[in-house]
Amino acid sequence: MNNSITINSIRFIVLILVQVLILNNINFMGYINPYIYILFIILYPIKNNRSLFIFLSFLLGLTVDMFSDSGGVHAAACVTIAFIRPAALKFTFGAMYDHQTVKFATAEFISNLTYVSILTIIHHFVLFSLEVFNTSEIILILQKTLFSSIFTIILCIFTIIIFGKRK
Repeated sequence: MNNSITINSIRFIVLILVQVLILNNINFMGYINPYIYILFIILYPIKNNRSLFIFLSFLLGLTVDMFSDSGGVHAAACVTIAFIRPAALKFTFGAMYDHQTVKFATAEFISNLTYVSILTIIHHFVLFSLEVFNTSEIILILQKTLFSSIFTIILCIFTIIIFGKRK
């Protein structure tokens, strides 16, 4: 248990630092920006306290908001995917999730890719919808969601592969 707290604390701090110091300064073609900090939510242990998890997700988003001066959109998007995460896990991993035996390091690549993609696309759609906050700009919202999601998914999968525990 103590090891899990240490790993998650380090992951929380490192992902925020990477996001605010490096990735927030990347902006390809005006609407492609990677948001790798959501890996904290994606990789958070399944068996831990759900209320604590939603609070930590809010804190993660709020911290990124404070550094980005974005008025709470990251916090809202993080809480949304933290709330939806059990449904995404059940959809992606099925019986493994029902028995609380999901291990991202040993799961099939396609399952991990599907899970990361679902949460990333939902996060980005909520984030950009709140950022733009204008239904007449739906094409821009979808464009930003699609391209930023692709870039974020690639970064997240590479990070999971590189830093994940070996089988």
